[in-house]
Amino acid sequence: MRAARPGGSGTGGSEHGLSLTRRGFLAVLGVVAARLVWLQVIDSSNLSTRAESQRTNVATLHAKRGTIYDRNGNILAVSEECQTIYANPRDVSDPSGVSDILVELLGGEKQDYMDLLTMDGKFVYLKQKVDQEVADELKKRLAEAELGGVYYLTDTKRVYPYGTIGAQVLGYVGTDGKGLSGLEYYYDDILTGTDGEMLMETGLDGTPIAGGASQVTEAKNGTDLVISLDIDLQESCEKIINEGVKTYESESGSVMVTDPKTGEILAACSTPLPDFSNLTDPSALNLKTVSSAYEPGSVFKVLTTSIGFDLGLFDSETVYTVPAQVLVGDHYVTDDDGRDYTESMTVREMMRRSSNTAMSLLVQEVIGAERFSEGVARYGIGTKTGIDFPGEIEGIVRTPEEYDGGTAGSMAFGQAVSIPMVQLVRAYGAVANDGALLTPHFLISKGGQEVSWPEGGRAISAEAANMETDVMRTVVQEGTGKNGRVEGYDIAGKTGTGEQASEDGGYASYDFTASLCGFANADDPSVLVYVGLNHLSQLASASAANLFHDVMSQAVSIMGVKPVA
Repeated sequence: MRAARPGGSGTGGSEHGLSLTRRGFLAVLGVVAARLVWLQVIDSSNLSTRAESQRTNVATLHAKRGTIYDRNGNILAVSEECQTIYANPRDVSDPSGVSDILVELLGGEKQDYMDLLTMDGKFVYLKQKVDQEVADELKKRLAEAELGGVYYLTDTKRVYPYGTIGAQVLGYVGTDGKGLSGLEYYYDDILTGTDGEMLMETGLDGTPIAGGASQVTEAKNGTDLVISLDIDLQESCEKIINEGVKTYESESGSVMVTDPKTGEILAACSTPLPDFSNLTDPSALNLKTVSSAYEPGSVFKVLTTSIGFDLGLFDSETVYTVPAQVLVGDHYVTDDDGRDYTESMTVREMMRRSSNTAMSLLVQEVIGAERFSEGVARYGIGTKTGIDFPGEIEGIVRTPEEYDGGTAGSMAFGQAVSIPMVQLVRAYGAVANDGALLTPHFLISKGGQEVSWPEGGRAISAEAANMETDVMRTVVQEGTGKNGRVEGYDIAGKTGTGEQASEDGGYASYDFTASLCGFANADDPSVLVYVGLNHLSQLASASAANLFHDVMSQAVSIMGVKPVA
């Protein structure tokens, strides 16, 4: 029995001990084999990926955002190469010395840089989108001081050569290169390219190996755009409306200049104008002619009379007997001139003196609410124009089913309707364009390919448009638009002083939207101007008409419109 025990003397004990040792060895061998199978077969893909990540580094190759040009080829927005500066705190041996140079060239506070350079980690941003010249100087200064640990990434940043001029229309981009407002936002998918990447073989410390393998996926740059703005006219319009708001103590003001034959927008702005370096008022991002609705007032009378012309119900010389007041719903409408007697007027005279009672009479007794509503709809009032700018609204326009006893008679002279003024610009453009509606737009071409814009149908006949144009010419020559005249030019237009609704109900006293919209030269229009002042106490004839004169003077000069013979 002693010989049979493991390790005992005798033949049996020796063979049994070797058997157990062999089994233990085989067990260990099995574990090793199983581990090898796991590593080489089952988990090989994951291990390969981890090994690859440890010996390669991926650098993003930033795509260049498309350039925006004005109609004359001037660069309005362009992306330039710059550097994003970062550090590996573990490589920084002298945080204080590095911080001193960073403060001198990048600005900021030394302690802020010290906090970044002494933190626990391998990567920290010091400053993004630094001008190339500044980054080059920083690199030189750090090298001269033999200070390491600061590194550079190639980046791009958006630059606007004309500063804040046109900024409201152009918009701006965020630090991630994405458009956040204006055309930069609206056309972001076209302007934005596709970033590429470069995979570099690196050493244990992450430094690229000279001559090491690399794989490059090229970046695809964004598409260039040409827009319809004339930057010189844009600058003039911004200056005029800024000064005009102050002069007439208006809450805000807007300008839009178009080519009525194409729908191209030559200039557009609203106050307050934005300064993206210090944007304190978010409303500065809004183009109020597109995103804000107002009761237009008497500028709407162009639609009223042209609808009647188009239906053949009267012409410019048709005479009507106009009382001193007309009942519209539960209220009487009177004229601003205080007329207290009945008078016979031609339709031309109604427009020249901008008679509210006459317009209400035409709609209620001649045109009729249903036909009037249909005519307003043909002008596209109450529907979006399709302008290529973010934030467009439809406004508030009642359908015939929603009309009450006073709706049609009030809409006749621009009350009981609230619209963004881009709809009015499109409507006046139709009158200037023989009755055809066009889409107001900024984009002319993308990537060198001209962009076509759809027409919006016909609002009125060419004959009705010509008759309306002739009446509008009288308004500027002899009527409420006289202050809008420009010497040597034949202008057709109409003023409007729209009362604005009060929060307490009804209309607020001496709270107007004053405007003048018109085009030149009347027989062959190539420039259309809208000028509006919001929430002021003065009539359009003494405020907006003066600004219209200033804008139209600049527009015909800059756009090369010749005076009439």
